[in-house]
Amino acid sequence: MLIFPIISSIVAIFFALFLALKVKKADSGSEKMREISSAIKEGAEAYLKRQYKTIAIAALVLALILYFTLGWRSSLGFLIGAAASALCGYLGMFISTMANVRVAQASGKGIRSALDLAFKGGSVTGFLVAGLGLLSVAGFYLLTRDLGALVALGFGGSLISVFARLGGGIYTKAADVGADLVGKVEKGIPEDDPRNPAVIADQVGDNVGDCAGMAADLFETFVVTMVAAMVLGGLLFPNLIEAVFFPLILGSVAILASIISTFFVKLPKNQSIISALYKGLIGAGVLSALGFLPIIFQFSKAFQIHPINLYLPALLGLLLAGGIFLITEYFTSKKYKPVRAIAKASLSGHGTNIIAGLSIGMKSAILPVVLIALVILISFWLGGMYAIAISAVAMLSLTGLIIALDSYGPITDNAAGISEMAGLPEENRKITDALDSVGNTTKAVTKGYAIASAGLAALVLFSAYTQELLELGQRIQFTLEDPKVLVGLFAGGAITYYFAALSMEAVGKAAGKVVEEVRRQFKEIKGLMEGKAKPEYSRCVDIVTKTALREMLIPALLPVIFPILIGFLLGPEALGGLLIGSIIVGIFLAIQMTSGGGAWDNAKKYIEEGNLGGKGSFAHQAAVTGDTVGDPYKDTAGPAINPMIKVLNIVALLIVSFIV
Repeated sequence: MLIFPIISSIVAIFFALFLALKVKKADSGSEKMREISSAIKEGAEAYLKRQYKTIAIAALVLALILYFTLGWRSSLGFLIGAAASALCGYLGMFISTMANVRVAQASGKGIRSALDLAFKGGSVTGFLVAGLGLLSVAGFYLLTRDLGALVALGFGGSLISVFARLGGGIYTKAADVGADLVGKVEKGIPEDDPRNPAVIADQVGDNVGDCAGMAADLFETFVVTMVAAMVLGGLLFPNLIEAVFFPLILGSVAILASIISTFFVKLPKNQSIISALYKGLIGAGVLSALGFLPIIFQFSKAFQIHPINLYLPALLGLLLAGGIFLITEYFTSKKYKPVRAIAKASLSGHGTNIIAGLSIGMKSAILPVVLIALVILISFWLGGMYAIAISAVAMLSLTGLIIALDSYGPITDNAAGISEMAGLPEENRKITDALDSVGNTTKAVTKGYAIASAGLAALVLFSAYTQELLELGQRIQFTLEDPKVLVGLFAGGAITYYFAALSMEAVGKAAGKVVEEVRRQFKEIKGLMEGKAKPEYSRCVDIVTKTALREMLIPALLPVIFPILIGFLLGPEALGGLLIGSIIVGIFLAIQMTSGGGAWDNAKKYIEEGNLGGKGSFAHQAAVTGDTVGDPYKDTAGPAINPMIKVLNIVALLIVSFIV
């Protein structure tokens, strides 16, 4: 049964390579465009190399600890998960920096050509991540048949993801905030203006934050969800090997369905760009739902339950993905009331913009949580905790196409920047701006998807933790009468807030240094503002690189150290409370930050399109301030909470036998 997942994963990888060749063959534009793209690529590669060297030290130390505590298989699994996650991040960055200049050039042929190339570039990253994720889990289990070691593989992926999300998020938002505060607010020059010394660092940040960060994030979410469902199946049904294989088979079917669905993404006349992209997502969901049917009917015989008890949870997982997309788009798209309300509040000033943005962010967390709760209730009623695991697996099975939509965003963002810096005709710029505008929405909705799936995955991991306690003879009831559970609940909320606070603080420190450097260059480099002199781009790149690497270490190690301390000092009851507290608080806080930040960003863009006074107006200045606050919300702290929650749960699962 493991052969099918391995074959599916190899098909996904080869499909990604096929698309990569298509992108590479496209015209890369003029010498000036290639020069700008090369600078972005060099900056991104330099940052990732330095980041991975830093992470490698921590990873090797943890691998040695796992070797001496849990054995060589767990240590090997950890290293494989870490290496695969790092590879996904690097490949995401590499493809994005290859595609950006080609999309800018393709905009000269029209919006269809540019959209097609941007989506192909995003799909390369998407299917490499999905293929490598499935291959890592299925291949490692085929070799070892060790579910415990598989948990360590998920730990490796999660740890790298935290570093990638934090480091990349600090980098991209420090550069973005620094560029905007001086360039837009103080100097009144356009976004991506080549006179701005921070503009290259900003473009680099899109790749190391959104592409590399999201690729590593959804790789580990996909892997951890698969692993959690397999471990839970093994614990709940110890004599039924089908319970372990079933999640892998569902993931395999959905990957093939997603590959087919990429051909649905076309832009006919009178259709919006977002609608064209969503056709692929809807196609993947429908084809997956149809593909699940024969698989579930076959496996239900082994489980000796009615097929509907397995099929409905899987269907609910797919519907949850669609529901999260629709809700997040409503709160972050310029077409709808929430974003326009923030834009309108900007007419009154900076303070009212911030108040409106915070309010919208808080509201945006409610409906996704209601949907998640409904899926949990219905799935549990149908088939217990294993059915909830199947819902999570079905939701994550669309990862390939989801990452394609997300990676499309930074590719088009870079393409718009290259168009501006290279001085391409206005017609090109209009097309790249239109693609970029949709990219802001796709990045926001995919972050919402990542958070919701992380919540379900963490819940499945918690269930595996409780089942592991039962296996060890510990029948612990996590009740509110137990003070240790209560303390654990508070600790879970506290670590989530502290983690987010450190992430925001890091962006503030780095952005402050960028602002000082940009101001210095405008003051000291004669002719810079007039366009007669060239800025020192490398200075800003160096500042954000060093600061991001330094500031990411402490928050990234918090979710590793904290559960160990709580577990050994207060026991499994408090550790269980910690896990639940972090899941509940984390979901609300992460959605509030990502959707609220996305709404602030698009409120600014709505004004820049000529509404409510347009660029340079008082409302625009207030909207830039809101976007400055929203940037680290949506691209640093909010997304990094996803892997943090899962690291907490995985570490708990790894140490449970030592604390009972």
